[in-house]
Amino acid sequence: MSTTTEGTREGSLEAPTRHPLDWQNERFYDREDLFGELERVYDICHGCRRCFSLCNAFPTLFDAIDESDTMELDGVSRETYWNVVDHCYLCDMCYMTKCPYVPPHEWNVDFPHLMLRAKAVRFREGGARARDRILTSTDTVGQLAGIPVVVQAVNATNRSKTGRKLLEKLLDVHPEAILPEYHAKTLRKRLGKRGPVDVTGETAGPTKGKVALFSTCYGNYNEPGIGEDLAVVLEHNGIPVTLAKKEHCCGMPKLELGNLEAVRKAKETNIPALAELVDAGWDIIAPVPSCVLMFKQELPLMFPDDADVIKVRDAIYDPFEYLMLRHKHGKLKTDFKQPLGTIAWQVACHLRVQNIGMKTRDVLQLVPDTTVEPIERCTGHDGIYAVKQECHEISMKICRPVVNRVVKAEADHYSSDCPMAGHQIENGLDSGKSPTHPLTLLRMAYGI
Repeated sequence: MSTTTEGTREGSLEAPTRHPLDWQNERFYDREDLFGELERVYDICHGCRRCFSLCNAFPTLFDAIDESDTMELDGVSRETYWNVVDHCYLCDMCYMTKCPYVPPHEWNVDFPHLMLRAKAVRFREGGARARDRILTSTDTVGQLAGIPVVVQAVNATNRSKTGRKLLEKLLDVHPEAILPEYHAKTLRKRLGKRGPVDVTGETAGPTKGKVALFSTCYGNYNEPGIGEDLAVVLEHNGIPVTLAKKEHCCGMPKLELGNLEAVRKAKETNIPALAELVDAGWDIIAPVPSCVLMFKQELPLMFPDDADVIKVRDAIYDPFEYLMLRHKHGKLKTDFKQPLGTIAWQVACHLRVQNIGMKTRDVLQLVPDTTVEPIERCTGHDGIYAVKQECHEISMKICRPVVNRVVKAEADHYSSDCPMAGHQIENGLDSGKSPTHPLTLLRMAYGI
């Protein structure tokens, strides 16, 4: 490496910046150009190794180097390069919390987006497995599994040993991974049409005081109670709630697969409907951190010149970010009726990288006799990573420090804003105790 130590120190003093993703340039998909960049970045990572404890991508790379004949990157096969890509699930934590070489540093390292590029190259070349295509088609799976007669069979299959053996054989889904339940009565059915579009909200700071929920695939089909809790809390605070007329998956599952054209199609469905709501004076909230991050970061980086994408980016909020903004301007009710005790709270990766601070903790600690103990470690779930046969045990190893912290806390509740991360912790516990989502906890505290 030719870059000097002085250059490293100078770059590390500046705030990270993110370059747009040049995914519509044909060079982006050039395999040799990709491997040239993989070699450059992998060699930088080899010389640094600060990210060894984050996910399995880095140990895969470092072990391969250390076990090679040269003990340098030139002794590692290109096949191993792909193994590193397979273990990156785009949590973004290396970029946001560990790497000293992110832009504006002259080495310009963006490991997650390089992994995304590699995934996109492989997807274009036909490298995605049928299982991964199915599991990331969340809208289609949710619609089919949510049919009243079908939903009972799907849930029963997911809970039975025989059914799990079948899933293991057909789809390579690990038999011990917790799979989400499906609901025929989705969130959109539960909330229905909420409020006329010309309703007036009470402005507080940047918030307009009326909210359109982006229900998300998971929130709509798998855990509609979370979105329902959010709507009840908002309405308790005098905030009208509505739903977008049209909604598709945010695109995060397809992004993680490298199917960028599918992300574009999802954007073409979601953005016009959400932008129309923003123009009508609605704030946007999604109850799942990954979906908020998709609209706040990934879509703007993929479509930096799309004015409606930028408009939605500036109007979408994490639920507790929104509630804390309301509190800051004296518009959040604090008429709590029930203390929550001690909460062991796993800070979801896609919440951390939004750079909004620990707003969930801040809101919940407004409740009297309530203490929130943050756990800033990844659970290793990432959508489908933790359910795949070849990755589940690795994901549980990543989750083990979080599970240990939850056990040690002996808290009244354990929780994560990412519902899938919450169930990943449940998977590692022996107690059988289920997680309680922060929005559910807040509704409990209000007694509503």
